[in-house]
Amino acid sequence: MIEPARQLITAGNKTFLHNTVKQLLGYGWSINHAINAHQAMELLDKAPCRVGLLTIDPSTSILPLEIDSHSRLSDISWVAIIERNGLSQEKTRERIFNTCYAYQVPPIDVRKLDTLMENALAMANLKGAHRIPTLSCLDDEYHIVGDSPTMQRLYRTIAKVACASAPVLITGESGTGKELTAHAIHNHSPRRHGPFNVVNCGALPPGLIQSELFGHEKGAFTGANQRKVGIIEHSQGGTLFLDEIGDLPLDLQVNLLRFLEDLKVLRVGGLKEIPVDVRVLAATHVNLDEAVSRGDFREDLYHRLNVLQVRVPALREHLEDIEALAHFFFQKFSTEKPTRVCGFSHACITVMRQHRWPGNIRELVNRVRRSMVMCEQRLITPADMGLERRHGLSRGIDTLQQVRDAAEFEAIRSALARNKHNVLRASLELGVSRVTLYRLIEKHGIAKNGCPHERQTIHVSPR
Repeated sequence: MIEPARQLITAGNKTFLHNTVKQLLGYGWSINHAINAHQAMELLDKAPCRVGLLTIDPSTSILPLEIDSHSRLSDISWVAIIERNGLSQEKTRERIFNTCYAYQVPPIDVRKLDTLMENALAMANLKGAHRIPTLSCLDDEYHIVGDSPTMQRLYRTIAKVACASAPVLITGESGTGKELTAHAIHNHSPRRHGPFNVVNCGALPPGLIQSELFGHEKGAFTGANQRKVGIIEHSQGGTLFLDEIGDLPLDLQVNLLRFLEDLKVLRVGGLKEIPVDVRVLAATHVNLDEAVSRGDFREDLYHRLNVLQVRVPALREHLEDIEALAHFFFQKFSTEKPTRVCGFSHACITVMRQHRWPGNIRELVNRVRRSMVMCEQRLITPADMGLERRHGLSRGIDTLQQVRDAAEFEAIRSALARNKHNVLRASLELGVSRVTLYRLIEKHGIAKNGCPHERQTIHVSPR
């Protein structure tokens, strides 16, 4: 009986593949052929597989399937068959490098191809072990990533303040996720079915803030050709989030204070106050106590806003969440645009846990996005993220695990170099099985030497 693991999907020139496929059947492979991506998806539903064999037309360099456009197809370890003259084209080499595990040039030695397919399957299984966690790392209730004690305290605080109607001051460093916290408060409040509007007090020109917040009547000033309803009125029955409240000019702080006391707005140029039912959340990354002392922020407004307070922790305060956060953003960006990168190397996760993250979540988002563009391998390395191996360490002392990891990394890298990147010979030198060595290569994100010609030399000798 054929093992489910030895399922193989083929694509491309069926006539060209015929003899090869016929011989592979004798090696115990169960094979299905797809003529297009739609049929490939249907075949995968019936017979899931992790390895594939495809042909590339050297005259067009076009792949037989739109692999990059379908995450299930890009998850497969593909082996390409292409005529040698096709490798002279840079576009073809680039497609093979970005899409395939390896390639073969006719005439095909089926015994070697079988071994190569086994290696591809082993790597695909390792890739499955490194599978990016699903969005289950996202807290189902608050839609915020993180399960550490620090984040659990934040969730409990959100639950408490969400039920109240008083203003909330959200504090925390830049990039920590204060707006996301405000969303969570709104979504768990009795006002969750009402609007949630955001105003960045530091982004609006001083001359427009009053009109944006409170609105204006027709003819109130030059250019006011019609009545404008302010964002406070638009928030009727819901929540108004004032981001960077510390940047609000002093003259407008008076108007905001008056609104918070009376819950009425007076449009610019208007004569009648309009009652508004809205809850105000405000956020700042500056120390408002110090701003009050300097005279940059009104003390009475500060106390009016600071009835309830939620502090969003800096990323360095819950580094145990860093892996889940990195995987979450990786999956998010992978959904937006399929990628051949399948995750983070063990070394990269280790370095991320050591980094101090002065830019907090915003910095992490930018580094993950950058790494997915810069990565030339299957796993993202510290260099891809712009992080040094020891960057961010507060002490110059390595843990025992860090010393072991460093020694293991160097031993594998050196053995591969001495053996011209032949995995079998390197594994024999290191005294481990080839499967173990593949696992360690994945763990440390060790490069397999770039271009397709070099990649072809990463193989196990035929049995």
